[in-house]
Amino acid sequence: MRQVELGRSGIRVADMALGTMTFGNQTPEEDAHRQMDMALEAGVTLWDCAEMYPVNPVSRERAGRSEEFLGRWFASRGRRGDVVLATKVAGPRNVIRGDQGYGNGTVKAACEASLRRLQTDVIDLYQLHWPERAHYHFRRNWTYDPSSQDKAANLAHMDDVLGQLSDLVSEGKVRAVGLSNETAWGTTRWIDRAEAGGLPRMETVQNEYSLVARLFDTDLAEVAVNEGVTLLAFSPLGAGLLTGKYADGAVPEGSRKALNGDLGGRASPRVGAAVAAYHALAEEAGMDPVHMALAWHRTRPFLSVPIFGATTVAQLGRILAGIEVEVGPDLAKRIDEVNRAQPLPY
Repeated sequence: MRQVELGRSGIRVADMALGTMTFGNQTPEEDAHRQMDMALEAGVTLWDCAEMYPVNPVSRERAGRSEEFLGRWFASRGRRGDVVLATKVAGPRNVIRGDQGYGNGTVKAACEASLRRLQTDVIDLYQLHWPERAHYHFRRNWTYDPSSQDKAANLAHMDDVLGQLSDLVSEGKVRAVGLSNETAWGTTRWIDRAEAGGLPRMETVQNEYSLVARLFDTDLAEVAVNEGVTLLAFSPLGAGLLTGKYADGAVPEGSRKALNGDLGGRASPRVGAAVAAYHALAEEAGMDPVHMALAWHRTRPFLSVPIFGATTVAQLGRILAGIEVEVGPDLAKRIDEVNRAQPLPY
């Protein structure tokens, strides 16, 4: 697999990553461990988790279980050094700490708890799961209103959090830091504050990005190129929509749609037509639509590393069978034509 650098951190990874958000709920531990074996055998070296995982649904009782599964895999396999480990601290309005945000030492305490669950001394990439201020992610872009934000308070908050992250880096508990569900303004300001204060810079931003979710393509794309920030693209298969498993109204037992209905707002009236168009294009190209959706990230004008997740070993096997697939210029152009005809379907 192609190797890429996370931002300007010097940390190199394969250009596709393993997501673990189903581990501990939809995916039992034995299957999760088998998935980790398979991913590493295939050369997938970046693994992403979060302190609040598993999801579908998120709950206080299960929070941290995905990290525990990873920790027991590291302990049993002895291969921690072969994995670039990423996890996240939850922002305000979470199931772990309620309305408590990132300030007053929260980030440091959360990181140390994750280290214990993960059974490791260091997290390679530590990310803020979502902004503490208002943002447009999770389908909030349709009604987004930033007018109540306090710029001075936001910048002071960034300085506090960067100070905590700096301590973690100095103590050897974190190697690099990143963002998730961020905006162009936020990403740029985090970097500016870090550079001004000699603090750790944000090397990555983990936002939703797929054939059916392309909000990243404009201002954030410019930030990624000019500031050297790597996109870690979550839900690159549109929460399963692009796999075809929900075609013709199907709702497989145990699937994400069976558990939360509208896929977090993604199962819109318009999404079926967009998915069908991409599937038709993949069929014409003689390509599995899953492989096309993931390989397309290699065509982007900025560095995009898709984080794929799989509930089952069989699903992961399908994904891994296509990790060397490439999307050529002609197919990439046709994908853009479908996007223009079927924009922002949710």
